[in-house]
Order: sequence, then structure tokens, then C-alpha cells
Amino acid sequence: MKVVVIEGDGVGPEITGSAVRVLKAAAVKYGLTIDLQYVDAGDNALRKYGEALPSKYWPIIGSSDAILKGPVGESAGEVVVKLRRGFDLYANIRPARNYPGVRAVRDGVDLIIVRENTEDVYVRAEYMLGNDIAIALRLITRRASERIARVAFNLAMGRRRRVTIVHKANVLTVSDGLFRDTVKEVAKNYPDVAVNEMYIDAAVMDMVRRPQDFDVIVTTNLYGDILSDIAAYVTGSIGLAPSANIGDSKAMFEPVHGAAFDIAGKGIANPTAMILSVAWMLRWWGERVGDDKYVSAGSAVENAVIKALGEGVKLTPDLGGNARTEEFTEEVIRKLG
Repeated sequence: MKVVVIEGDGVGPEITGSAVRVLKAAAVKYGLTIDLQYVDAGDNALRKYGEALPSKYWPIIGSSDAILKGPVGESAGEVVVKLRRGFDLYANIRPARNYPGVRAVRDGVDLIIVRENTEDVYVRAEYMLGNDIAIALRLITRRASERIARVAFNLAMGRRRRVTIVHKANVLTVSDGLFRDTVKEVAKNYPDVAVNEMYIDAAVMDMVRRPQDFDVIVTTNLYGDILSDIAAYVTGSIGLAPSANIGDSKAMFEPVHGAAFDIAGKGIANPTAMILSVAWMLRWWGERVGDDKYVSAGSAVENAVIKALGEGVKLTPDLGGNARTEEFTEEVIRKLG
């Protein structure tokens, strides 16, 4: 398995280092073949090369099977969005759940946000009209809406069989109207899945008020970005939330959270989301190529994280503990066996 590693900015190198340590430990234990290649991207790369995602790295990334990316700072749009759109990683999947030993705003939460990843205002088609008017274009297509809907419904079939379509078609009648109507059309192929729809403002309220009622949410790029941060908060910490950007031939795995410059270099960042991203990457690859060793390794990494959190002995400050990043990482590796 060829993995390109992007350490990112802020706490990125710290939590990426932790995740790679866990990845290497799992590779040894389960006899996995992992080929790691590092590339620079982000604020530091922008200062060094004049490009946040240097063009010389595109062939390396293109030849990889997966990307393991740490958080990026102010240049995130030049890195994350370009990777997602450049490699057509159209499905952004962001689970949110409660973990044992972690205090949360709400209990009983187990949901997945399925976010269209290549369109919406994230196409970054902005320009100035004179000096006083800024214009941003929003792109929604039937094709992208159809394929993200299929991802959501297929996930729901393996869960509680409920899909919530989140939109704002009462205001954005054309663009959100197309998204909503397209998803509802796809829903006809999944008669066993219950479908409801919510406006984004109501969905934000219910994500705080009663998140346990959600199963699978399917939505557009911007709304999914907002909802997933709120979902991470209500389940305990954004430091717990992994995500996957999945296309037909490649995937990128990353934490939901940002670069957290305020704690960078202090050794107290929570690496959980990054480590869980590694677990997901291993399972994804194993399922893709039909190799149970990778699936088992991914599950073992996730279980080791859950055990470490559940025991509550080595929790980082954001979870109410006083452990350092390295201490939590070592605890996960010990639980991995």
C-alpha cells in the first residue's frame, strides 16, 4: 500500500507523527506492507516553494493509493480543496459518535454526515465587481448529487436505514432544489430506507438538541462542513473526529479539526482523530483489495483507541486529562499489543 503523508501545519506534524507511529506498529503486528512517502503542503510549503501544494508533488500523490493528511493552516483551500477536486474524492464521510470515558454534550450519538466534496461554493469561483462588490458562484450538478446520494443510501443500508437530506431549498430554490430533488429521486431505489428532509438551520439546532435522532445525513459541501464540526463538539471534542475523502480510485484520510496554532509545539494536541483516520485508511484499503489483514489491523487500531479513551488514564487536556500527545500515543500502541 502506497501512502502519501502530508504533515501539515500547526499541530499537524505532532499528531501525524503519532499516527504514523501507530501505523508502523500495526504494520509490524499484522504483517502489512506500507510504503510511506512524505510531501510538503500547507503554509510552510507556501513560504518555502511559493505554492501551498507544490506542483512537483502531484505525480507522487497521483501514484499513491491513499493520502494521510494532517491539518493545514491558512492555505487549506489551496491544499484540501485542490486534492479533493483534483483527484475527484467526491464523498466526504464524517462519523460522529460517543466514546467511553469521554464527557459529551449529548449521549447516544452515532451518526454519519455524507458531504458532497467537489462542488458548492468550494469551487472557489470568486471575483470582485469593482471595488465594493464581491461575487461567489455556487455549483450544484445532478451528477454529483446522484453519486453522493448513492453513497449515503448504501451506508444507511448497513445501519439504521434512515437518511436525512439537509438543504435550504426554501431560499436557494434552484441549486438546493436540484440537490434535494436529485437525492429524493435516488431514494426511490432504496425503498427500505426512511427519508426525511430538513433545512440547514433546523438541522444545526437539532444537531445540538437531539443529535441521537440522526442516522445518515446527506448534504452539500458547505452545510456538511458546518454540521460535522458541530457533531464533533456534541460528542466530546473535535479532536476525536476522523474523516475520509473517498473517490473511485483513491482516498484521503484526515482529522476534521484544524491546525490549532495556539497549542502547536506544546506536545498536548489530541492525536485521536488522526489515529482513527489511520484505522479507517487500513480498513478501506483492506476492503478495496480484499485483504483481511488490513481490515483486521484497522479494527485493532480503532479498538486500541477506544480502550485508551475508556480507561481514561492517559487523556489529553481537551478531554479533561493531563497526558501529553506522546503519552496517549504510547498508550494506544500498548493496547494494540
